[in-house]
Amino acid sequence: MPVIPINHFETLQLKLLKRIATVKDDGTVEFEVPGDAETQAFGVGYENVYNVDVEPLDETEPGYIPPLQIVMLIVGTRGDVQPFVAIGKRLQDYGHRVRLATHSNFKEFVLTAGLEFYPLGGDPKILAEYMVKNKGFLPSGPSEIPIQRNQMKEIIYSLLPACKNPDVDTGIAFKADAIIANPPAYGHTHVAEALKVPVHIFFTMPWTPTSEFPHPLSRVKQPAGYRLSYQIVDSLIWLGIRDMINDLRKKQLKLRPVTYLSGSQGSEYDVPHGYIWSPNLVPKPKGADFTSIMFG
Repeated sequence: MPVIPINHFETLQLKLLKRIATVKDDGTVEFEVPGDAETQAFGVGYENVYNVDVEPLDETEPGYIPPLQIVMLIVGTRGDVQPFVAIGKRLQDYGHRVRLATHSNFKEFVLTAGLEFYPLGGDPKILAEYMVKNKGFLPSGPSEIPIQRNQMKEIIYSLLPACKNPDVDTGIAFKADAIIANPPAYGHTHVAEALKVPVHIFFTMPWTPTSEFPHPLSRVKQPAGYRLSYQIVDSLIWLGIRDMINDLRKKQLKLRPVTYLSGSQGSEYDVPHGYIWSPNLVPKPKGADFTSIMFG
């Protein structure tokens, strides 16, 4: 695979990352904010962050939407998968067909709930052991890098089949009209781009920038660095998977490679994000760039 050139702006970003950020033994990122480090240095400012307000789903009836085939691409432990079972069942109540694509060890859990299942790549046991050891998605040591990369490659390459391949057991055809995903699926926005379908990100912890608290996988004491912490974590993750994403885009999705260092999701701030917790538990920050959504 040809090496993708890094432009001058990207070079400055890399130098800034190396100067201020350190990945700790538990996979979290520690950094201090130097006086010359601005959020805009990572290509994200206040003016270009997607902001949307919605009412909790159990307090309002959505407008009529024709029945859709919806795939949910979910990577993680049972704690990550279980909320999406509830979301999928609610979507089925509104007449949509729902496929939950996740790790093979959750197959019976998903099928018992009445949802369709599709297996994502990767070894569930290896992934679970990794996530228990590391708080974050960044390898905590050099020996774990090839393990994590192999797992992520298998997951990323299984996303497109999960969106369009027939059911593995029944052979019933499926073609996603819309995608719901959690951030650790990583390739979701790229697959959505190739299929020309909408994608909506949901997660159980903050993943979009706010100035009220830092990224959950970062260690930063200065409030001035809270918003910047989101760009730093995302940029470090992107550095580790960028070649795999571009390989996916070129070989499987037939898309042009991504040639910028602005985060693993590409134009992620154009994608709506919802968060699966009650605002009574964690109130929405003032002027926040995300919403808290509670499912009854």
